[in-house]
Amino acid sequence: QVQLVESGGGLVQAGGSLRVSCAASRRTFNPYAMGWFRQAPGKERDFLVSIRWSTGTPYYADSSVLGRFTISRDNAENTVYLLMNSLKAEDTAVYYCAATTSGDYRDPGRYNYWGQGTQVTVSS
Repeated sequence: QVQLVESGGGLVQAGGSLRVSCAASRRTFNPYAMGWFRQAPGKERDFLVSIRWSTGTPYYADSSVLGRFTISRDNAENTVYLLMNSLKAEDTAVYYCAATTSGDYRDPGRYNYWGQGTQVTVSS
């Protein structure tokens, strides 16, 4: 059983930056990809970005974060990061990390391991 544990959420002013992290509990866990999703109040969960574990190739699913958010990973620590710059009030949401062990990191339906979420609040 693998658990994904997010950290780093919090309150930030608009225009600021924040980095959230997600660590897999098992060191031998070798996902095909990991990604970040978010869910704002009253809205569906949105797929933001993912990264292929072996190559580090990112896929930005949500154009609204392109150029502002950067995904990265540390294979040795089994940790994925999301650096968020130029934050806006509309980025306020619960951010979830997820992992897939199958071979399509662009398909949000493939993600079968989920973290508990971390709240990011951007004040305007």
